[in-house]
Amino acid sequence: MEAVTEGRWEALPVALSPGVLRALRGLGFTGMTPVQSATIPLFMSNKDVAAEAVTGSGKTLAFVIPVIEILLRREQKLKKMQVGAIIITPTRELAIQIYEVLSHFTEHFPMFSQILLIGGRNPMEDVEKFKEHGGNIIVATPGRLEDLFRRKADGLDLASCVKSLDVLVLDEADRLLDMGFESSLNAILDFLPKQRRTGLFSATQTQEVENLVRAGLRNPVRISVKEKGVAASNTQKTPTRLENYYMICKADEKFNQLVHFLRQHKQEKHLVFFSTCACVEYYGKALESLIKQVKIMCIHGKMKHKRNKIFTEFRKLPGGILVCTDVMARGIDIPEVHWVLQYDPPSSASAFVHRCGRTARIGNVGSALVFLLPMEESYVNFLSINQKCPMQEMKPQKNVLDLLPKLKSMALADRAVFEKGMKAFVSYIQAYAKHECNLIFRIKDLDFATLAKGFALLKMPKMPELRGKCFPDFTPVTVNTDSIPFKDKNREKQRQKQLEQLEQQRKERQESGGKKKLIKNKSWSKQKAKKEKKKKATAKRKHEEGSDVDDEDMEELLNDTRLLKRLKKGKISEEEFEKRLTGTQSKLKAETVADLESEC
Repeated sequence: MEAVTEGRWEALPVALSPGVLRALRGLGFTGMTPVQSATIPLFMSNKDVAAEAVTGSGKTLAFVIPVIEILLRREQKLKKMQVGAIIITPTRELAIQIYEVLSHFTEHFPMFSQILLIGGRNPMEDVEKFKEHGGNIIVATPGRLEDLFRRKADGLDLASCVKSLDVLVLDEADRLLDMGFESSLNAILDFLPKQRRTGLFSATQTQEVENLVRAGLRNPVRISVKEKGVAASNTQKTPTRLENYYMICKADEKFNQLVHFLRQHKQEKHLVFFSTCACVEYYGKALESLIKQVKIMCIHGKMKHKRNKIFTEFRKLPGGILVCTDVMARGIDIPEVHWVLQYDPPSSASAFVHRCGRTARIGNVGSALVFLLPMEESYVNFLSINQKCPMQEMKPQKNVLDLLPKLKSMALADRAVFEKGMKAFVSYIQAYAKHECNLIFRIKDLDFATLAKGFALLKMPKMPELRGKCFPDFTPVTVNTDSIPFKDKNREKQRQKQLEQLEQQRKERQESGGKKKLIKNKSWSKQKAKKEKKKKATAKRKHEEGSDVDDEDMEELLNDTRLLKRLKKGKISEEEFEKRLTGTQSKLKAETVADLESEC
């Protein structure tokens, strides 16, 4: 590792406490990075800061050290239930990482307690943990933190605990807003005292971040740290020690090239990015079967309880492959990542930079490779202009093994693989249609037949994007795909049972002249009302379990019920009622006012 420093810690204009210096020596950080030397003195001298620096530049220590120092300088020491600092970050993985870095410092200061508040577990566990141990420093994701502010009925008055708050840190602020946490952040800010120090850290500056700076910071000092040796007018957004490559290959050659590359670099540590969760599930399973003697793990946003364990385990591995979505693209620091491979280009240019930034961190060297289709080659020029990201071409390897027939054989042998392949293909096309750079990534230019071959599909799926199209270049298998069994005997038994039920229903319809059998003594509106009741119960259960995303759905359902009561009392017209229906009810386009009446 080549040292990237701006001087020794002792050279700071504000002296660091001996415990902090011991922690830094224990972590092996002998000197500061540019963002640390610029930010720490200002943050410690009671200034609000808005810092922008390239990914992998050491932003975490730039706020962890001031947090500890500010709390040490308090006139009144923090009591068990008093919160002195809150660090908010967009993902669980990043929160865990910050929590671990913070713990290296707090072990030298036993007077400070810290607590991690993230989704994926029962919020009541967090309530009890906070009540038992306290939390002078909170590291949290927005959804869970907002949830705990509303747990007064469960015996936790967090709003009173944060009256002693000295420091608020918003890490990866641009991502916090991208992920739709704006309403949660506003709700949290309303609970916090105005007299506080606030630090806002991000790798990219957007208009939304600028709005947040104006709303949440008071006369902030703006810090923008650029790469050394790069002209201000030509600001490179990726680390200078990163070697960036691209490879142009056809859709039905991409997977073979990927496997060949990974087999050639078995002893190294890789991140492989895909555009969707379904693609991660499918290709992760495929890579496990085709690349032996290498630890392969998968992680994506729809994994609830396993994500933390997988992330922690992969960080400790000396080598291996992590197949992932953009949930791993921001702020995550995994030691010694040699290659970042982007099988699918990300949905935005800024996400490309963040993916690449998982390697070549804090002075390390690293490499990144993105696979592009021939029609996507102009993306290289776009990145060089839009993100100031220079790239070199890597030619596809010749005479690589064709592994797609093997992937087809896996699908024929196990229905789980077959279904995952179909879902991956559908999700890929849907994601492609929503790409931010739609002048380059045009769905109408996609060769669906070649793409289906690249996914090793047995047949084309039925989906709106393919309706009315013919694919003479794609040959489906002659096998009846309905006959493909699950390898898992329990799943296959359940499937056979469902097929028998469907067959029974088909026979009953034939006997009744093809008419659908109606449920006796139960009106259509009551059946709809039952579904809505079930939906409410599900939303309530998810709320109790601590889901970060279903609070809004619950609120919308309650709001719709209130609207209906006003309609029945004649306070609003039917026309006004229709206009003010929220998203949850408007999705049910066939729902009528009468249906909702039965709900009340």
